[in-house]
Amino acid sequence: MNNIPTKEEILEWISQNPTQTAKRDIARAFGIKGAARIDLKRLLKELETEGKLQKRSKTYRDPDTLPPVTIVQVTGPSSDGDLYVRPMEWTGAGDPPRILFIPRKGDPALGAGERILARLTAVPSDDHAFEARLIRRIGTNPQKIIGVFRVSAEGGRIVPIDKGADKDWLVPAGAVNDAKDGELVEAEQLGGGGGRMGLPRAQIVQRLGDPTAPRAVSLIAIHQHGIPDAFPDNVVAEADAAEPASMKGRTDLRDMPLITIDPVDARDRDDACLAHADDDPKNPGGHIVWVAIADVAYYVTPGSALDREARLRGNSTYFPDRVVPMLPDILSGDLCSLHEGVDRACIAVRMVLDADGAKIGHSFVRGMMRSVASLNYAEVQAAMDGETTDRTAPLMDDIIRPLYAAYEATKTARAVRQPLDLDLPERRIQLSDDGKVTSVNYYERFDAHRLIEEFMILANVAAAEELVTRKRPLLFRVHEEPSPEKLDALREVAKASGLTLAKGQVLQTRHLNQLLRQAEGTDQDELINISTLRSMTQAYYGATNFGHFGLALRNYAHFTSPIRRYADLLVHRALITAHGWGKDGLSVDDIERLDETGKQISDAERRSMAAERDTTDRYLAAYLSERVGNEFSGRISGIQRFGAFVKLDETGADGLIPIRTLGREFFHHDADANTLRGSDSGLTLGIGLRVTVRLAEAVPVTGGLMLELLSVDGNALPRTPQRGRSSFKGRKAGPAKSKAAKLKKKIERKRR
Repeated sequence: MNNIPTKEEILEWISQNPTQTAKRDIARAFGIKGAARIDLKRLLKELETEGKLQKRSKTYRDPDTLPPVTIVQVTGPSSDGDLYVRPMEWTGAGDPPRILFIPRKGDPALGAGERILARLTAVPSDDHAFEARLIRRIGTNPQKIIGVFRVSAEGGRIVPIDKGADKDWLVPAGAVNDAKDGELVEAEQLGGGGGRMGLPRAQIVQRLGDPTAPRAVSLIAIHQHGIPDAFPDNVVAEADAAEPASMKGRTDLRDMPLITIDPVDARDRDDACLAHADDDPKNPGGHIVWVAIADVAYYVTPGSALDREARLRGNSTYFPDRVVPMLPDILSGDLCSLHEGVDRACIAVRMVLDADGAKIGHSFVRGMMRSVASLNYAEVQAAMDGETTDRTAPLMDDIIRPLYAAYEATKTARAVRQPLDLDLPERRIQLSDDGKVTSVNYYERFDAHRLIEEFMILANVAAAEELVTRKRPLLFRVHEEPSPEKLDALREVAKASGLTLAKGQVLQTRHLNQLLRQAEGTDQDELINISTLRSMTQAYYGATNFGHFGLALRNYAHFTSPIRRYADLLVHRALITAHGWGKDGLSVDDIERLDETGKQISDAERRSMAAERDTTDRYLAAYLSERVGNEFSGRISGIQRFGAFVKLDETGADGLIPIRTLGREFFHHDADANTLRGSDSGLTLGIGLRVTVRLAEAVPVTGGLMLELLSVDGNALPRTPQRGRSSFKGRKAGPAKSKAAKLKKKIERKRR
C-alpha cells in the first residue's frame, strides 16, 4: 500500500524542489501509484483551497514564495540607479518581495515597463529578497487602465476614466487585489484574449481610494500619467542633511537690492532681479540688469541620490491643489528658494543693455545674495499705477521704477526681433478648502509679468551665448520652425477668415505676427491665435543647437528655474565648469548622456503638460456638472470625423458636439478645409464659427463634456430628418441618454 504523505511533507517537498512541482513529480517522489493518486489529488486540492498552494497549469507552488523562473516587469531605476523588477503574478499575503535585477555583460538595456523571463535567486539582504537575471525579453509595458472598480460575481469590472474609452474591462476573481466596489484603481491588461462579451481583461495592481474624495482629481492624473510623487528615503535623507552654502568661493552680492516678483501663490522662488541706469559714458541711456538664480547645483551634485531623482522627474508638475516637486521641499521651498531677508547661494548674470534694450554685454558670478523683498505681480503693478503700500512705497525710486525703465527699453529690441506674439490667456481654477471648484477665470496679465519674462529671456540667452563662446557642452531649448504641411493648414484657416499669410518666402515670426495683427480685435482673433499655436512644433531639449523659432533667437537655453527644471540645473553645472567655480560642475557622465537626458526630460515635460491638462478638464467638468441643461456661447475650436469641438467663452472648457446628434443626413468631413458639411441641409461647421450650445452632459471623473448644437452664427439649425432616438432641435433641456450619461450614473451609484 502506498504511503500518502502529510500536507506538511508535500509543502516541504515543493519548497525544496521548486522545479519539480507537477502532480506527477510529487507522486514519483513519494512512490504513489495507482488508486492512491486519487488521495494525492484530494490533498493537493485541499491545500489549494486553504491557500497554501496555487495551481499554475499542471504544477503547484507556495503562493507566498516565487518560483525560480518567472515573468517579471521592470519598474525602472531607483534613485540609486539600481534596476528593480516585480513579479507579474503574486497571490501571497502582503506586498510582493523586492527583486533586484543583476545585469550581465552583454545584456540589453531594459526600460521601465518591459517584461522579461528571469531566473530568481533568494538572497539574505535587508534591501531585497531576490536577485533576478535575464533569461529572455518578452515584451514592453502592457496597457495601463485607471478607472472605477465595480464588483461582480465573476470578480468585477473597471469603468475607465479616460474620455476616449469605449469599453469596460473585466477583472477575473483572482486579479481583484482586494479592491472594493466604487474604488479608483490602477490596472494592467492581462494577456490571453478577451473575456466575456469580448471585453478585454485586466488585473488590478494598485488601489487609489475614493474617486469622489476632495482633491482626488490631481491624484488621478498623477497615477494615470506615471508621475513620481513620493521621494525615496535616501533622497529625503540627503535633502535633510543639506546645510546652507558658505561664502567660500562666492562673490558677495548681499548689499545689492535684489527682489523677487512671483505669483501670489508661488511655491518656490528661483529668480531675483535688479536694474539701474548704466553710468558708463560709452553707453548713454543704457541700463544694467542683474538676474540672480538659486544655486541648486551646490545642493544637487552629479551622481547623488537627489540628482538621480531630479533627472527621473525632469521637472516639477503643478496642479490647482498641489505641486509634485522635482526636489524635496526642504530644498525647493527653503534652502534653495530666494526668500526675503535671508542669505541664499546664487549664480547671477550682469547684463548691459543699450538705450534700445539690446544686450551688448554680460558677465556671470557665483555669489551670495539677500533679497530685500518678496513681491507679487499684482502689488508691483499696483505700485507702478500709483497705489503703493507700506511694502512697496520705500522700493519705488531705487528698485521698482528702474526695473520698469529697463523693461521699456527692451520693448524696442523686442520689436526689432519680433518673437511670436500670441495672445492666449491662461485659465485660473479657484478651489475651496475642501477641493471644490468655486470659480474659473483667466489670469490677469500685467506689465510686471512681461518685465520678468523679458529679463528671464535675456538671462537665458546670456547663459547659452556664454557656453557657446566657451565651447562647453549644454542642453539647448530648441524650437524648430513649423512644417510646410502645418503652414498650409494655417493658410487655409486664414483664407477662410478673410485674412492672408504670405507664401513663397522663408517663414519668419514677423510674417505670423502680421497675420495675428490682421485678426486682432475681430471675431477671428482667438481662432487665429489658436490656429497659429497649433501650427507650431513642440519645443524640446537637445545638445544640438537648432535655434528657437518662436522667440526668434539663435542661442537659447533654460537657466532661470533650476528648482523646478532639470535642464536649468545642467546649464548651471556647465557654467560652473566653464568658470572653474568648483567641483560640482558637469560630470563626465552628464556630458556623455546629454542627448539621452534631453530626450528623457523632454518626455517628462510632455507628461506633466498632459497631466495638468487632464486635471484642468476634470475640474472644469466638475464645475459645469451642476449646470447641465444651460446654454453657452462658444466657438468651434476643432473638427474631427466624429464631431466638432467647441471652446466655451465663459470658462474656456472644450466640449464635443457628436456628429450623430446633428440629424439623419450624412456629414462629409473635409480634413484639408477642417469642415463638416451636411449633404442635405448644406450646414457647414468649420473652425472659428460662433455657436450657441446646450450642455448635455458633464462627467467629472473623465473630464468629458457633451454639447447640443442650438445655433450657428446666430442662426437656428436647419430642420432635417433626425437620426437616432431624437434630435437636439426642440429637445427639452437636460442630459442626453448617451454612453457618457450611463457612465456617470454607474460611477456615481452608491455602494451596495
